[in-house]
Amino acid sequence: MNLSHSITPIVSLIAGILILLIPRLLNYIVAIYLIVIGLIGLFGTGSFRL
Repeated sequence: MNLSHSITPIVSLIAGILILLIPRLLNYIVAIYLIVIGLIGLFGTGSFRL
């Protein structure tokens, strides 16, 4: 099972709900989302390439 395919929709859904409820959190939510997706992209594949 590929983690990036199962966690990305969940993170997107949570971020979208939080943005609707508290629009001031938009900057923080986007920053956290990008960091999480970046880490999954780097380490989720099982191999680290430079």
